[in-house]
Amino acid sequence: MKIYLVFFIAVLFFSCSHKKTATSSDEIENAHDFITFFPPLPLPFQFTDTLFRHHERDSLISYKTVEKFIPDSVFSLHFGKGVRPKIYTVGKIVVKKNETYLFVKAIGTAKKIIYIICFDKDDKFVASLPLINSEGDPSVNWVAGMDNKYTISTTRQHKSTNGQLFYRRWVYVFNDAGTFTLILTESNESRPKNFEIINPIDTLSHKHKFTGDYVQDKRNFISVRDGKNSSYVIIFVHFEKDDGECKGELKGEARFISSSAARYKGNGDPCIVDFSFGDNTVRMREVEGCGNHRDIKCFFDGLYVKKKEAKPKPAKKKNK
Repeated sequence: MKIYLVFFIAVLFFSCSHKKTATSSDEIENAHDFITFFPPLPLPFQFTDTLFRHHERDSLISYKTVEKFIPDSVFSLHFGKGVRPKIYTVGKIVVKKNETYLFVKAIGTAKKIIYIICFDKDDKFVASLPLINSEGDPSVNWVAGMDNKYTISTTRQHKSTNGQLFYRRWVYVFNDAGTFTLILTESNESRPKNFEIINPIDTLSHKHKFTGDYVQDKRNFISVRDGKNSSYVIIFVHFEKDDGECKGELKGEARFISSSAARYKGNGDPCIVDFSFGDNTVRMREVEGCGNHRDIKCFFDGLYVKKKEAKPKPAKKKNK
């Protein structure tokens, strides 16, 4: 009998010491309540823009409550300053002992957006990303979701006049720096061939011994220019493979990791590319994830030969 009494008192104490889960947005008092208010979702999880047609399945949260936990700038960036869209819950994915992802539906007068919003393990807002941005075009459809490895994808689809389906897909991960990083893009949309390539660093100084233009042909080249000091160079890469069906482009700063090798490694960018310089060549090699700078079926690689600089023509002597 005493054992049952002790058990009953323990259960009663536990129940009283833990607050009841909020059942309406008016009962939300803190970030934990806010996150708990979202229903859990299974992985893998995928949804389409048909979610905008159904509000009765999702809970409406007052904007006044939302802005306590999510910065107003998340929504004003897309809806405009001072605009307060209606906010609905879609669901949440919880990474055990780590971050939580909330899927939020925002409905405005002329625009509808589904966001993924990340909170850290201490229930603090970290980052947001719009996954579906519908502006009412009936020819466009969206599909988005998250897989078992917490990789996020969103796909925009549309049909041509002859009924062919075209798509563009973006894939993201949430990184240790606390941002959503684009790691891959792919598309079957047609692209114009032989467009003009503009070299954004062409006119910069090139006094370093390895600077100059390294080429394979007119549409495959690496430009190298002086950096902030002798330990850095600025690089611009453009390549086209498979008759222009696979393209890549990269611009940024590369740091020398040895006397003849430099490495590109962007801030908040998983892409890493090595450049190994010879007497009149540079070999490029992709080390890690540069999918956000190129098409899916090609990589940053290959040997490029230094282009000889045209010697300036001597000034003509004026006849006396």
